[in-house]
Amino acid sequence: MKQKTVLVTGAGIGLGRAISCALGAAGYQVFVTDVLTDEGERVAASIRDLGGDAEFHYLDVTDTGAVSRLCADIEARYGAIYGLVLNAGIARTLPLATLTDDQWDETIDVNLKGMLRVLRAAAPGMRAAKQGAIVCLSSIVGSLLGWPEHIPYGASKGGVAGLVRSAALELAADGIRVNGIAPGVIRSAQTLDPVNSLGEEGLAAFAENVPLGRVGEPEDIAEVAEFLLSDKARYLTGQIIAVDGGTTISL
Repeated sequence: MKQKTVLVTGAGIGLGRAISCALGAAGYQVFVTDVLTDEGERVAASIRDLGGDAEFHYLDVTDTGAVSRLCADIEARYGAIYGLVLNAGIARTLPLATLTDDQWDETIDVNLKGMLRVLRAAAPGMRAAKQGAIVCLSSIVGSLLGWPEHIPYGASKGGVAGLVRSAALELAADGIRVNGIAPGVIRSAQTLDPVNSLGEEGLAAFAENVPLGRVGEPEDIAEVAEFLLSDKARYLTGQIIAVDGGTTISL
């Protein structure tokens, strides 16, 4: 059976790293991509060290030409890409009173338009192959909740939910599934940043209000992504799954 190829964006740290490692262990050929070269190289190397198959490629998802070239290169060597995990994103504390157009544009360009670029570049090959699965990382912020001083982030993640549902309908006839994951508060480099997110003390305080009694770990998200890419989710498309320890149902 031909090994399935999966491209993961923002794969050098945090959720992207955990997802890449889980997919490598599951037998996928993983294309690890990020703007963080050293971190991305280490992820690909760790997958190979454990007997998996992985390559690292530098990829800035705001560069349309670079995205198209990478997808074309993968397709030329291995055929249509089977799966996408679109995870690259940024979060910045940006109070409305000082929010600039450039700050808004940067967040939307990475978090939302970056997903569109990769999906758009890979879709023709997937459609020709009549198969594929796409997982987009949203957030409970934007898709279900708000976050003060993070309006661009919330808007971008809410947009991801709309992208998932609309793309799922457009691609369904070609056998391609599109789903999203809306993580709750997950322990990662992003959430540990005390300036742009919660920091260590904030995570500890937040955990007290999570019904399952803890904040999430990257592996909690990785295993859901693995499921959504697998044939076990063969009749699931257009859904945004909140993986949040019960946070949103407790409010």
